[in-house]
Amino acid sequence: MLITLVFVALLAFYVAWNLGANDVANAMGTSVGSKAVTLKQALIIAGVLEFTGAVLFGHEVTETLATKIANPALFAATPQILVTGMVTVLISCGVWLQIATSRGLPVSSSHAVVGAIAGFSWVALGVGAIDWSSIGLITIGWVLTPLISGAIAALFYSQIKHWILDQPNQVVQLQEWIPWLSTLLLGVFGVIVLPSLTEPLTNFVIEQVGFTIPTYDIPLLTGAVAAVGLTIISWRQLGDKIDKGDKGEILPNPVERLFGRFQLLSACFVAFAHGSNDVGNAIAPLAAIVYINRTGSVPTDGITIPLWILILGGAGIVGGLAVWGKKVIATIGENIIALQPSSGFCAELATATTILIASRLGLPVSTSHALVGGVVGIGLVQNIKSIKFQTLKGIAAAWLITIPVSALLSAAIFSIARILFH
Repeated sequence: MLITLVFVALLAFYVAWNLGANDVANAMGTSVGSKAVTLKQALIIAGVLEFTGAVLFGHEVTETLATKIANPALFAATPQILVTGMVTVLISCGVWLQIATSRGLPVSSSHAVVGAIAGFSWVALGVGAIDWSSIGLITIGWVLTPLISGAIAALFYSQIKHWILDQPNQVVQLQEWIPWLSTLLLGVFGVIVLPSLTEPLTNFVIEQVGFTIPTYDIPLLTGAVAAVGLTIISWRQLGDKIDKGDKGEILPNPVERLFGRFQLLSACFVAFAHGSNDVGNAIAPLAAIVYINRTGSVPTDGITIPLWILILGGAGIVGGLAVWGKKVIATIGENIIALQPSSGFCAELATATTILIASRLGLPVSTSHALVGGVVGIGLVQNIKSIKFQTLKGIAAAWLITIPVSALLSAAIFSIARILFH
């Protein structure tokens, strides 16, 4: 059994590696494309934050994927069938993500995992073993995410373009807007990232004081306080850029230089939030298998994710991003439209806002869908002719076939495994 667990752990690492190469690259693609950071800097930043998010807050999504997509009660009498199925999920997801990454196509690892779980469940126990409501929500999220993100990005960028970039004195206008941009940025990302940090404090206050505090109040307050510090630093940096100039640097425009700093911060939050949400795609099958091996029963109401599994997933994500992430970064950051830090910042802010809205509505979303939609929204505001529609066709095709391909792969592999090990 030890050899089996080692094999399954290596498969989970393989999936995490491919997830890092494909999905995680989304978080930094716009920052690299706009020249706000270099590729090397992006890999380091995303690696640290993705790993931190995965290890600290990756257990919730992992638990959901391990127990909610397939109906675990139907496998109660035959837990080994669920083990075999989860192994096929790892193999099929890893293969599909590697194929997509090799072609530079950003796909949704969440959709691949859900499709694979549905595929083997159907073959194992029939159509009733699939939670079709979850599949329906994913389909809705797949359709709405790029549309909503594109609309928000277009709205953000059109306002920045009108009030700052198209004004005769951009520096003065940006000085007036820094507090609002800072508050908007940190407020939005605070609601996404900080609830996990502030929930224990909120529960403590409820117990001691005796009244309920909305969980989003503390993150918003924290974001507002942090915005003051960022505003002061940004004004000082802007003054230095005006006084000293930026001769010979990549972005000589002081306004775009400062937007680059805003964009770097937004990319950091996206990377952290992504690591905490999507690491489950790689390690949920492993967590379910470890649970079955330890208890002899299938997980039904929820499971505790061992720390070593979270670390394994985080390490795989970082490795895949560093070694194979360049192609997907180039697709999102360079091959859809040409980006500046101001437009890249809007795309990332729109992505975060979309994720937040979807989370409040309980809809599963895809980072790649949101970022691509945001970048396209920017292109529509700039000039529709600047959008490289050939690239979008390839991305859309990859999105469209992810769930059925991963489901068919998983079903086929499971069928073969069942015959071999019957």
